Amino acid sequence: MALPTGLDALIEALRCLPGVGPKSAQRMAYHLLQRDRQGAQRLADSMQYALNNLRHCQRCNTFTEAEVCERCLSPKRDHGLLCVVETPVDMNMMEQTQAYSGLYYVLMGRVSPLDGVGPRELQLERLLARASDGVVREVMLATNFTNEGEVTAHYLGEMLKSRGIRVTRIARGVPVGGELEYVDPGTLAQAVRERKTLTE
Repeated sequence: MALPTGLDALIEALRCLPGVGPKSAQRMAYHLLQRDRQGAQRLADSMQYALNNLRHCQRCNTFTEAEVCERCLSPKRDHGLLCVVETPVDMNMMEQTQAYSGLYYVLMGRVSPLDGVGPRELQLERLLARASDGVVREVMLATNFTNEGEVTAHYLGEMLKSRGIRVTRIARGVPVGGELEYVDPGTLAQAVRERKTLTE
């Protein structure tokens, strides 16, 4: 028996979410319709509001309701430091460390030739213009340590260094509180390569 058109469309729409397959989408749809219609309305209203009002910040490329986000306008941030991340979620994680007080540039992706994403799709000329504004003195690359993230960091590093911009890369190593016997060999090897001299 075929599902009502509206229900079928809702299930298909929910499948666009990452990690949501047909059965999960169906469960979500039935839950919203049967048990939480108010929640469904809030979800619909929030999605509509976000689609109508959110845009990309002209300076850092994250989502904002204004032309330039509050973080980019803040006089408390170090405007000479620019951290490049792949997604707004990565930027939020950097903020949670409370170890960085500069500004950001969000790529909204990463170089991934297999997925048809190259430098042009990421609009890297915007990043280059941002990093060459005469204020930025260092660009810190904080892309993920995946194959695509490494390719992206390498490409960005070469592009920025060719313009005389100082480029750094976040380090990899043993996680805080981690015990060596549980750390994978690749991470441990990277920690050895990136070891630092102890100072007094």
